[in-house]
Amino acid sequence: MPILCDSRQNDSGYPKLVKYQSMEASEVLFSCSTNYKLTFTARGTELRLLKLKEMFNSKFGSVPKFYVRAPGRVNIIGEHIDYCGYSVLPMAVEQDMLIAVEPVKTHVLQLANTDPLYPDFSASANNIQIDKTKPLWHNYFLCGFKGIQVELAEICAKSEHYIGTEGGGMDQSISFLAEEGTAKLIEFSPLRATDVKLPSGAVFVIANSCVEMNKAATSHFNIRVMECRLAAKLLAKHKCLPWEEVLRLEEVQAKLGVSLEEMLLITEDALHSEPYSPEEICRCLGISLQELKTQILSPHTQDVLTFKLYQRAKHVYSEAARVLQFKKICEEAPDNTVQLLGELMNQSHVSCRDMYECSCPELDQLVDICRKFGAQGSRLTGAGWGGCTVSIVPADKLSSFLANVHEAYYQRSNQSLVPEKQSLFATKPGGGALVFLEA
Repeated sequence: MPILCDSRQNDSGYPKLVKYQSMEASEVLFSCSTNYKLTFTARGTELRLLKLKEMFNSKFGSVPKFYVRAPGRVNIIGEHIDYCGYSVLPMAVEQDMLIAVEPVKTHVLQLANTDPLYPDFSASANNIQIDKTKPLWHNYFLCGFKGIQVELAEICAKSEHYIGTEGGGMDQSISFLAEEGTAKLIEFSPLRATDVKLPSGAVFVIANSCVEMNKAATSHFNIRVMECRLAAKLLAKHKCLPWEEVLRLEEVQAKLGVSLEEMLLITEDALHSEPYSPEEICRCLGISLQELKTQILSPHTQDVLTFKLYQRAKHVYSEAARVLQFKKICEEAPDNTVQLLGELMNQSHVSCRDMYECSCPELDQLVDICRKFGAQGSRLTGAGWGGCTVSIVPADKLSSFLANVHEAYYQRSNQSLVPEKQSLFATKPGGGALVFLEA
């Protein structure tokens, strides 16, 4: 099936193109906008779809049968805790992608892109190979293709594992479950979403540090996942729980039936702040090094020499508590709501920086600049080690905030890797994934 993908990076509106062919497959055209000035009304979406249809026809000589929209997202608070079993609080953003599809009956997958930076790709649909060591643009489509066999609600989180990333399900869940005008508290096992009304007197601003970190091609992310798993097992062992069955830090709390605050105290008592060697972990659990490597460690972590279990558990339990506090403040809406939410976001960044160690100097600098010029709170968002920050900014300070941050970070720091409009933009909660049919 031919697939055509678009990622609009400026006002020109030129999309990326992807062509995929397989039996009973489809053509997909896909459009992503990152310009904060764009708003997607029904009229605006219709015009974009018409443009994609024209480009699809020009590229493939046929017209699509349907279109799919998927939004971008930003995690407001709750970093690196979804894969530990805890709730997170993201929102979909207005920027999105569009995909146009037409079924055909061949077995060849062909991907193309209007941006010359992204080369064409083709492969047999029956033999999809994904190079986990390289951040190739088409790999993200291939992940979804390989994961299409399982149930849709959980498939997307599982699909990411094909590229070598052992993450949770936040990104995929908010894409499906988002509603315009509200953030969501996303809970797992079972998957459910609760509306969280954000304060009307503030806006959220995304700022790109211009530092790239491919989490699929580096070990940082997967080591953190394993450190959390090992911390959960040692905590369970300390409390005489069946540690062999425990995989997530949330499971320890659930089995003990205690609060997050109590889990922080248990962590203080059970784990030490010095890094653990594989040999010490084996002594704590009463297993051999071979058993640790074959039964617990993932292929990505078998050669790691030290694991910081205390720091990772402290971050997860404190961050999970901050998510619940954030939701409670939004519900109660006191007069100083924006200030209180900002304080939680600031605490989150400190924990990500110091306890989870997933920040970088550029992110820390950008956070400081955002706070200096009016953000009540600012923190890294996403996996970290680069990428973006999210800041909560009083609405009446937005214009000056954007101007001052742009000058202080992007001009003075010479962060010119990404065009201005993609580097810094305000956004509000957008809607979730949709399917459009030709009338």
